[in-house]
Amino acid sequence: MFDPRTTEEQNAVVQTARKFAAEHIIPVAGEFDERGEMPLDVFRAAFDVGLINVEIPDAYGGLGLHTLEGCMIAEELAYGCAGVATSIMCNHLGALPLLIAGTEEQKQHWLGKLTSEFQFVSYCCSEPEAGSDVAAMRTRLVKDGDGWVLNGQKRWITNGGYASFYTGFATIDPAARHRASPRS
Repeated sequence: MFDPRTTEEQNAVVQTARKFAAEHIIPVAGEFDERGEMPLDVFRAAFDVGLINVEIPDAYGGLGLHTLEGCMIAEELAYGCAGVATSIMCNHLGALPLLIAGTEEQKQHWLGKLTSEFQFVSYCCSEPEAGSDVAAMRTRLVKDGDGWVLNGQKRWITNGGYASFYTGFATIDPAARHRASPRS
């Protein structure tokens, strides 16, 4: 049976996020919006407090929190500024494909990079004509000898200009749409 009560640990992370929003986000959010600047000092402070990469398992240096706790943190941060909260939580979105389908070596390397030093990963899915509808994706991945050629466009990439690495999506067969089978 589902128990809707929050745990002491959940209450603690909510209070940490709430305090962070009050002290670090709210006082500067409007200023950064007006100037059109990325508040990197705010993000670094969020990393230092442990509010970035919260859903990455502890085996890779993350806090190993669940989606519920990630949502609770995001809600508190978004009270301070939705844009800042989106940029902070985007690391989980960029890391998720690695968590789901990455090899152990890839997880150790890339997730370890995210948790050991302050950096962003971006999630590159949306396209000009498809939005985030992956079945309509046109970006192609074509075998070329021993390698692959990636050709297409992505748009609306949160933290794109600041990311250290990117999780990108492409199709081998655009005509297959959602019926495409996964390939390694």
